[in-house]
Amino acid sequence: MVLAGAVALVMSAGAGWLWSVLDGGDVDSVSIGQVAVDDVQPPTIGTNAALGGEDLPSATVTDLEGTAIDTTSLLGTPLVINVWGSTCGPCKRELPDFAEVHQRFGDDIRFVGISYLPASEREEAFARDLGVAYELFYDGNGAFISAAGISAFPITLFVSADGTVLEQSGALDAAQLTAIIEERLL
Repeated sequence: MVLAGAVALVMSAGAGWLWSVLDGGDVDSVSIGQVAVDDVQPPTIGTNAALGGEDLPSATVTDLEGTAIDTTSLLGTPLVINVWGSTCGPCKRELPDFAEVHQRFGDDIRFVGISYLPASEREEAFARDLGVAYELFYDGNGAFISAAGISAFPITLFVSADGTVLEQSGALDAAQLTAIIEERLL
């Protein structure tokens, strides 16, 4: 009986807090019995850091053979970096579009795929089977993802030849990718 009463008290306090938040109220303190929690804020979901106008972060990624490459060594020509992984549904849907657009702009724009998963024949075959012919690197230890503040996939960075991130985007189709390249990189 006492346990049921305690559960009811906790649930009603939580429901009251939730109602206040959903109703637009500003909750500064919640008290449940003798416990007070100050400055209660609703939980947040991480999003990608805004990199527009900043330099491409320097981080070490690897190729399939395990050779280390610093991301800044990719600079010198306009660059499209697509961060993807075979476990990401939106990544799988956009890779054929990236392969198509690469065929059109590959002589003028450097395309690079960076998988957030460790290097493996399986990961490489996944992208190649979807038509990807551009360079693939792997960030299995998360160095690039961490340096770039990436928390959601896919993400594409559009980088000038000098290393400035001009734009970033989530999932793209061929038309959207082409439009950004024509507007920002050519």
